[in-house]
Amino acid sequence: MDEFHAFLTKIESQILTPLISLVALAAFILFLFGVVKFIRTAGDAKARAEGQRQMIWGIIGLAILFGANAIVSIIKHTIGM
Repeated sequence: MDEFHAFLTKIESQILTPLISLVALAAFILFLFGVVKFIRTAGDAKARAEGQRQMIWGIIGLAILFGANAIVSIIKHTIGM
């Protein structure tokens, strides 16, 4: 059973954590692009709405990723890692 815990720890530290961080960074960058687009296109309602959608999807992506990270943490504590 100790080998299994070591295996799961390696998967988490070498695959899940960097993957979640990378996708969180992408969602944050999408959010920032949305903010810039929202501000720069103040006169164009259509482009401004697109910037607003990008901000919303960025926030949704971050919320999903933080939720996934919380689920991984709960599973870790449940199985005693």
